[in-house]
Amino acid sequence: MQNFIRLKDFFKKNKWNYIFGILCLLIIDSIQLVVPQILRKVTDLLEGGLLDSKGLLRYSLLILLTGLLIAAGRYLWRIHIFGTSRKMEHYLRNMFFEHLLTLSPNYYNTHKTGALMAHATNDINAVRQASGQGIMMAVDATFLMILSMIMMAKTTNIKLTLVALATLPFITLTVNKFGKIIYKRFTSVQEAFGNLTDTTQENFAGIRVIKSFVQEDLALEEFTQVNEENLNKNLDLAKVSGIFHPLVQFVSSISFLIVIIYGGRLVMLDTITLGEFIAFNNYLGILIWPMMAIGWVVNVLQRGVASMERINVILDEKAEIVDSENPIQLDKVKGKIEFKNVEFKYPRTKEAVLKDISFTIEEGKTLAIVGRTGSGKSTIVNLLLRLYDIEKGKILLDNINIKEIKMKDLRENIAYVPQDNFLFSTSIKDNIGFAFDKEAPEEKIMAAAKAAEVYDNIIDFPEGFDTVLGERGVTLSGGQKQRVSIARALVKDSPILILDDSLSSVDTETEERILNNLEGLANKKATIIISHRISTIQNADEIIVIDDGHIIERGTHDALVDNNGLYNYLYEKQLLEEKVY
Repeated sequence: MQNFIRLKDFFKKNKWNYIFGILCLLIIDSIQLVVPQILRKVTDLLEGGLLDSKGLLRYSLLILLTGLLIAAGRYLWRIHIFGTSRKMEHYLRNMFFEHLLTLSPNYYNTHKTGALMAHATNDINAVRQASGQGIMMAVDATFLMILSMIMMAKTTNIKLTLVALATLPFITLTVNKFGKIIYKRFTSVQEAFGNLTDTTQENFAGIRVIKSFVQEDLALEEFTQVNEENLNKNLDLAKVSGIFHPLVQFVSSISFLIVIIYGGRLVMLDTITLGEFIAFNNYLGILIWPMMAIGWVVNVLQRGVASMERINVILDEKAEIVDSENPIQLDKVKGKIEFKNVEFKYPRTKEAVLKDISFTIEEGKTLAIVGRTGSGKSTIVNLLLRLYDIEKGKILLDNINIKEIKMKDLRENIAYVPQDNFLFSTSIKDNIGFAFDKEAPEEKIMAAAKAAEVYDNIIDFPEGFDTVLGERGVTLSGGQKQRVSIARALVKDSPILILDDSLSSVDTETEERILNNLEGLANKKATIIISHRISTIQNADEIIVIDDGHIIERGTHDALVDNNGLYNYLYEKQLLEEKVY
């Protein structure tokens, strides 16, 4: 059970719930063992003609009372054992999700969403069953088995008891053998479910691409293949479980056959009374459940162990980007940014994406970055946000190395509009106010929407700012999504603003209005604008041109045009395209 060590704090905190639940369970089991003795007494009295109506009524009420006590006890142990296991599920799911939030972006580059979803659903559910149903059955089966054997031997006949329990060693061997097989096959089932979830999620997310390219048949074929693999893995597990449980039940039933033959003979020989024989059969009936439950316990616990092991693999993952031992907390950021001889390559790649990058952005100034696709423009802002760490060079914020700054403080002082413009499936108001822990002030949301030139579009919707967006903001056009993302960054009002190709889907007239609105913030914010459009960046205080990871040109728009280099080539090409279209 070493796999469950991470849950020790939860079990320690909730130990009294488990203890009380187990205590109720043991009391019920003890009461259950009284019923066969009542039946023994009634049978012997009936056989001897010594039971009158009052006696029959008394014993009947006694059996009814035991039934009521068992029902009340079962309610209590279900609340305290199963209820606590539900709390454990909530605790583990929170721990799992919180840990995922600490992992660096590179982790998500190499791990599929569907697999993580499988861990967060099926695996955690299996652990919950092990910590609830598994514990209950293990305690119940063990206690009932021991107590039933004691009562059988003590109140009936020791030889009959030994004969009835002759099948126990075979059950033990069966459980041990099948337990290992179940563990391996359940692990394969969970992996297959992860692949199925990932394929399903990917196809749903890309449904518009699938339909646009008329690839429904191919998507269905791929899904069918993964689904069949999932089916086969589950059938492999079902085959083992299908043999395991009936086999245990069959072996347990052999005990009944032995007792009927041998016990009946003992009754005929007057070695035991009829009442003792009936009581013994009742104890054996009670004992059959623990013998069968052993199989269920092994099944549930092995699944829980397998799932917890898979979860632990993720919980053992360490974030690549972490705070230093004594990080500096920022009080007030001016916004001066410096890159000094920065070189960077992505994990698992050999070639550096950025090479000897150096520039400075003063407080309130705007730096524009332009270059061909794949030249390393977006990587620069990823490094400033510490989504990745550099090995060579330095990145300074207000003359402080960003590796020494607390990450939360660093990122809170940067408003970032990424290329993909991800919007959540909630209201437009909540999307714009996403940076606020509590609900953002309405006047700030309105002002940001106006500055991003999306206000008029929003109020045209029937629900206005309360309009709930579809998945990833699918109900908005590309330009509207970009402008809502810009509004989300502006309402944050951070001293540093980054626009990473954030106006590519906006027409030139709207783009010009947005840029004019941003100029009013220029004296307060250090701004980085990445764009392929020259019109977006031509008024920047400084423009750097990136090519193959190097800064090959820098200066103002006019100076770069006169330089007749790559920037001028891109500029003239865009002018020509505008004339053509």
